[in-house]
Amino acid sequence: MTTVTARDATVLRDALGPLRDREQIALRLLESSAKHSFDPDTELDWDAAIEDGKWFWPPELLSLYGTPMWDRMSEEQRLDLSRHEAAALASLGIWFEIILMQLLVRHIYDKPVTSNHVRYALTEIADECRHSMMFGRMIDWGGAPTYPVPRLYHNLARVLKTVSTTPGSFAATLLGEEILDWMQRLTFPDERVQTLVRGVTRIHVIEEARHVRYAREELRRQMVTAPRWERELTKVSCGEAARVFSVCFVNPQVYENVGLDRREAVAQVKASGHRAEVMHSGAKRLTDFFDDIGLLNGVGRRLWRSSGLLA
Repeated sequence: MTTVTARDATVLRDALGPLRDREQIALRLLESSAKHSFDPDTELDWDAAIEDGKWFWPPELLSLYGTPMWDRMSEEQRLDLSRHEAAALASLGIWFEIILMQLLVRHIYDKPVTSNHVRYALTEIADECRHSMMFGRMIDWGGAPTYPVPRLYHNLARVLKTVSTTPGSFAATLLGEEILDWMQRLTFPDERVQTLVRGVTRIHVIEEARHVRYAREELRRQMVTAPRWERELTKVSCGEAARVFSVCFVNPQVYENVGLDRREAVAQVKASGHRAEVMHSGAKRLTDFFDDIGLLNGVGRRLWRSSGLLA
């Protein structure tokens, strides 16, 4: 087990207070994982039929909700949009989780292999493997296509995985996890939504809470201990990641696939006050945390504003 020095235990602190013992945090997360982990292949009824008249995503969270185009759409078309947007979000989630798994492997490469910190990272990687397979099955179950991110961003992620700093990796992790988590917390108790989709989001929310805790605590530690150049680079890379993530959040191809004019739909989403409020609300807990630990200064803050995720 890694030895915790007096500096680690008593001196390291940030604006949120003293940093907790890394090994103790990991131990609690491992204990929680042992009690509250799920196998989606057996936990969910993948043979269930699609329920007539039910949404695949809460309507208020759909990109076109509240726009003039939404008002013109039939109920059938709205339901179909929810099916395709749920598939697009699941596709985005898979892309992001594959990146996250690689970043976690890089993080633990030089760490003591018997430490709780490494054991939990490996546990999280196993969770993410199951989540990616679960999202893939959900897309297939709903009968929608997959929606890959634009090739430019797909290839930029190759660069990210190669050059990302440790704090940058954990900042990007939280960016990908917390906004979707906020949406899923609204989805799994919503009885208007397909039962299978609610089951998928419930599993993801329960297990993702541990991932968020792990990433938040480690990012706090990194922002205290990393050299200044690394902290400054992380502010910029995190802001750029926010910009890319917001662009990829809804794939415009979904509009064509439900019979809508792509350009008009994209323009109305960009002009939608409701959509802006949804994205601000989804990101607020995360941006408040980043602000507290000093990640939203200078150029990074401007990039976050341009992303549409920071009010």
